[in-house]
Amino acid sequence: MLLETGYVYHIKDEYFEFAKDEKLMKNHENGNTRPTYFCIKNANSKILWFIPISSKVEKYRKLQEQKIKKNGVCDTIVIGKYRRIDAAFLIQNIFPITEKYIDHIDTIRNEAVAVVEGTQKEITDKVNKIFMLKSKRYKLNISRCR
Repeated sequence: MLLETGYVYHIKDEYFEFAKDEKLMKNHENGNTRPTYFCIKNANSKILWFIPISSKVEKYRKLQEQKIKKNGVCDTIVIGKYRRIDAAFLIQNIFPITEKYIDHIDTIRNEAVAVVEGTQKEITDKVNKIFMLKSKRYKLNISRCR
């Protein structure tokens, strides 16, 4: 299976049973194969980092604006394009996962669809910044930066 940064994937139910984290977005809510997750692949590891994608753009745009007003910046939410529409990429809910829990890549007419390049860059830049700060021992909770 193609596992690349910038593509979007669905996760097996098995992962949610394993993780037992009620704060994770629920799989297959309302009969849909959602949520979908933006993938960041670490070249030096078998761990993938997944970022939930939400269609509740206005909710997260308001939260993003509040964080910018308070802190001058918001590195935990990116509003960008996926499938030609706005989507909220929730870096604040990033989590690690391994390939065995990936169900399938998100497709349109059997073609894998990547997130728009500019949005990919913004997301990866912010994730790299968060990981850099974390490595310098700043007290960050990257999985729950609300």
